[in-house]
This record gives sequence, structure tokens and C-alpha cells, in this order.
Amino acid sequence: MKKLAFILLLLSLVCNAKGQAVLGPSALDPLDTLRYRLQTTSNDTVRVKTLISLSNYYAFSRQDSSIYFLTESIRLSDKMNYTYGSFASYSKLSFVLNAVSNYPRGLQMALKSLKLAEQLKTKRKESMAEAYHMMGLLNNRMGNDSIGLVYSLRSIQLFKESGVQAAEVNFGPSLNAALIYLRFHKPDSALFYAKMGYEITSHYRSSIALTVAAGAVALVYEQMHNLQLARQYESLGLHAIKQYPPDMLTVRFYNNYARFLKRTGNLDSCIYYARTALQLCQNRNYGEHATDAATILTEAYETQQMPDSALKYIKAMLAIRDTIFNQTKLQQVALLNFDEGQRQTDIAIAKERYRNKVRFFALISAVGIFLLLVIILYRNNLQKQKAKNSIEKAYSELKTTQAQLVQSEKMASLGELTAGIAHEIQNPLNFVNNFSEVNKELLAEMNDEIAKGNYEDVRSIAKDVMDNQEKINLHGKRADAIVKNMLQHSRSSSGKKEPTDINELTDEYLRLAYHRLRAKDKAFNAVPMAIGIESDLDPSVGKVSIVPQDIGRVLLNLYNNAFYAVNEKAKLLQLSKEGGDYGPRVTVNTKKKGDKILISVADNGNGIRKEMLDKIFQPFFTTKPTGQGTGLGLSLAYDIIKAHGGEIKVETQEGKGSEFIILLRI
Repeated sequence: MKKLAFILLLLSLVCNAKGQAVLGPSALDPLDTLRYRLQTTSNDTVRVKTLISLSNYYAFSRQDSSIYFLTESIRLSDKMNYTYGSFASYSKLSFVLNAVSNYPRGLQMALKSLKLAEQLKTKRKESMAEAYHMMGLLNNRMGNDSIGLVYSLRSIQLFKESGVQAAEVNFGPSLNAALIYLRFHKPDSALFYAKMGYEITSHYRSSIALTVAAGAVALVYEQMHNLQLARQYESLGLHAIKQYPPDMLTVRFYNNYARFLKRTGNLDSCIYYARTALQLCQNRNYGEHATDAATILTEAYETQQMPDSALKYIKAMLAIRDTIFNQTKLQQVALLNFDEGQRQTDIAIAKERYRNKVRFFALISAVGIFLLLVIILYRNNLQKQKAKNSIEKAYSELKTTQAQLVQSEKMASLGELTAGIAHEIQNPLNFVNNFSEVNKELLAEMNDEIAKGNYEDVRSIAKDVMDNQEKINLHGKRADAIVKNMLQHSRSSSGKKEPTDINELTDEYLRLAYHRLRAKDKAFNAVPMAIGIESDLDPSVGKVSIVPQDIGRVLLNLYNNAFYAVNEKAKLLQLSKEGGDYGPRVTVNTKKKGDKILISVADNGNGIRKEMLDKIFQPFFTTKPTGQGTGLGLSLAYDIIKAHGGEIKVETQEGKGSEFIILLRI
């Protein structure tokens, strides 16, 4: 596992900043030049690029300084609306946070860089590919291998379409995919992608990238127990890295190579490379790597039964960890300062938007009032009496029609509810009654067999009775679930409306639904294809006054239905062996449309048949097999949205998927 983590970090270290090989100050010392340029230039674009270059300089040695320069670059880029500068800064920041193992914040920065990349007019695909690579890498580091694989494969495709030639950039997603397949115990796929990355680096003769690629291929062969080829690629990587002055990558590779030598029993060589790595860490802030080297030396000396030497390196390891703790605190302070700066910027932007909105609505209101006065005067002068009679007649007809519709709807709903209750409860009760009668007959037969002394038959009958009793219990619980759902359906919410961030609520329940299904449904985990989750949340949506628990219940029902639809389609295609290029996908969008907020939940499942569209919001109607759904989820969602003064509708195409759309008034 340590070797996997090593390769993953190397990917993030090498494959960053648009193909720029990020080397430590030992390779080239441009620090004075960069500082002079930053102090003398008046061009803001040049300042942004210089700040990013300074962050690259400190990325391996002083991450707190690197974070500081990137936060300054982001502030300046946002101030001058320099989209590419903001993208490059966020992308680099995700790389630095990954290097210091702050994966959640790193993923947050990678997501921001992706949104900015989508806005670019030039280098758009290349930039999106870089953002997807970092998202795949960070998801992989956090254990979300399936999602990480989807992002890595998408990055590979975008790099191919963009035609990027830099080996330092476009080989990274291939190696990331290789390592994920290795954890999935698919060595053939892992070897395919690892060699793809190695061929890219060999073709463009990038020694530093070749080192990483060779290490990945060696790791795959090591896991395949082919130590001869593993040693061959480790040697290729060692030869390539010696062409560069010592830096963090050298230390990383020596530690990795030392672990390999320890496994193969070459303890003397293991100690040599680990000790060399530890010496390179001196006078440099390579705390984590120094800890790794000290750990390897401790284990090697313990294997050689040299406790004095082992104790020496244990003490060194503890001292290094104290230093790492202090550095981590500095990085956290820098991130807190960055968050506060972003918060103040957001407050200023929100205030300006509010002022503009007030001015706009004041103007619209004035124009509206003026037009309304003109219309009222015109109609009063020409058609006052006629309008009065027409309004009175229309109002009378409206009240009559409304009363008729309300009564008709009440009667129709009552009839449907009564029929649904009778049908849904009668079915499990029939099972309970039938199995009870069978058990009664079996018990009578058991008594006869006991009297005859046929205890083998008695045991067989007793087993049948127990099996029937389990079925009685199962269908009793099913009836109980139906009644509970009916009570929940009929219960009016006692929650109070409160201003709620729609985007946060939508994203929170999306993750809740996905992880709950993974934990609860074994069939969901059995699907061989990774389910892609895409979200496009409009930041202008803001907060809306709703009952968050009720709207959350609606979203949870829609997400569960969407995951169920793509899951069922994937299983059907697997059974028919017609899966092809199908990729299960659930898409969630939010958007502000005038005075309404739109929430969309779409899937690419089998869709809904046209004859069923008029029934999907009726109580007890479900397309799921018996026992897997009560048919009250969409009905309850319909009632909740209607109570909020909104509407819910569905758009579907049979065989291609469905989209549920919620409209809420602001």
C-alpha cells in the first residue's frame, strides 16, 4: 500500500501545472529572478504568472509558502477577471494540498479549477483534462476508486482530443488508471495502462516522467510476482532519476527502491538507498520522506538484529514527526487566512449584487406602476361598465368551477386511496392467512407422526412449519411497512420554513443517497460498471425559504429512483451481454429561472413507458417488483412540492432515461 501511495503522489507532483516539470531549487535557482520580476513589473498578468512560478519553486520544500503565493495569485486573478490565472492557481493549489495529504480540500480546489476550465475559450479541453486528472487522483487517495477511475479515463480521452504532447502531463491519468485497476485485482488492465504511460514518456524522452512511469510498471510486475521484470523497470527508473540533481522526487524514488530491495532480501542495498534518502532530506523540509527513510532503516536493522542502530533511527523518526506537526500548523493557518479572504470577497460581491438588484427592481416597479395606471385609466374611460360585468360573470363561473373541481378531486383521490389500500394490504394478508392454514394442517400431521413414532417425518414437518412461519413474518412486516408509509403519506409536516441553501441541500442528499445504497443494497455494489454522478449547481440559486427536511425527503426519493433505474439497466445489459459502451449516469442540476428555482434529477436508465406517465404520482403505483416498493415515494414528493407552492413534472424517453424537474418559487 505504501508503494501505491508513493506512485500516486509522484503522479500529482509530476503531472501538474500544464506540463511544467516542477523541480526543487537544487535543479535551477530562479528565486532571485522571480522576486525581482514580482517587485518591478506593473503588468498584473505577469504578476499572476510569477506568483504561480514562485509557488512551483516552493511546492516540494515549503508548502506553506507555496500556499501563500497561490492565494495571492487567486486574489489578483479574481480581481482582474483573469479566468486562466484563476484556473491555473486553483489547479496548482489542489496539487500542493494533495502533496501535504489534505485530500478533501485538494478535491475542493480541483472542482473549482474544473468549473473555471469549462469557461475557457482556449486550451479548454487540455485544462479540463488536467482538472479531471487531479479529481481522479484525489478521489483515489480518499478511497473512492470507482469515481477516481471514471475521472482518470475521462482525462485520458480529453488529452487525446486536445493533442497535448507534453509527457509530464498526459501520461499521469494512464498511470493513475493502472494503479486503480491494480487495487481492483485486474493486473492485465493495470499493466496495459502502466505501459501506455511508460510509452508516452519514452517517446517524448522526459527523464523525470520516465522515472515515475517505470516505477508504476515495476509495481504492477511486483504485484504479479514477476520480480525479474520488476527489478528491470526499477533499474530503468533509477538510471533516469540520476540525470537530475537530488530533490524530493529522488528521495521518494530511493525510498521506494529501498522497500523493493528489502522485500527481495537485499538488506545491504536497502540500507544504502534508505540512508542516502535520509541524508538528502537534511537541510530540506522533506519531513514525510525523511520519516519513511528512517522507518525503512529501522525495519532493516531489526531484520539484521542490530537493535542499537534500529533505536537510533526510531529516535530520528520521532524527532522528524515533531517537525512535521509544526509545519502542518503553519499550512493550516495559511488556509484559514485564505478562507477568510475568500469570505470577505464573497460578502463584497453579494452586497454589490444586492444593490444592483434593488436598483433593477425599483426601475421595473416604476415602469410597471406607470403602465398599470395608463391601462386602468384607459379601461375606465372606455369600457368601465362592460369590464365590471365581465369580471363579475367570470368570477362567479370561476367559483362554481373551482368548487366542482375540488369536490371531484376529493372523490377521485378517496377512491384511488381506498382501492390502493385494499389491494396493497390484501396481498400480504392473503399470504399470512394461507401459510397459517398450511401450518395448522402440518401441525395436525405432526401430532399423528409423533404418535406413530416417525421422528424423521416429524423433523421434516417441523422444518416446513418454520419455513412457513418465516414467510408469515416476512409478509406481516410488508403489511406493516405499507401502513407506516400510508401514515407518513397522510401526515402533514409540522416543520417551519427557513432560508436554505438549495445547492448544499441538493449535494448533501445526493451523497447521502449514493452511500446509503452502497452500504445497504448488495445488488447495487454487484454492478460491474461504475456509476457516474454529475452535478451542475448554479451558484446564483442562493437560499430559498422551504422546509429543508421535506424537500430533502423529495430529493432522496428521486435520487433512489434514479440509482435504481441505472442499476437495473446495467444488470439487464450484463445478463444479455449487450452492455457495449453503456455507462450508468445520474445527473443533478440546479438553475435560477426568473422568480423560480429549477432542480433537475436525470438518469440514463430504461425510462418510463408512455402508458404509465399519468399514474406515476398516484398513491401505491410503482414500477418496481412486488416487495421492493410501496408506490408512495413519488406521491409523497408530489404532495410536498405542491404544499410549497411549486410543481414537479417528468420528461422521459423510453429506453434512454428520465428526468424529474422540480420548480420552486423564490
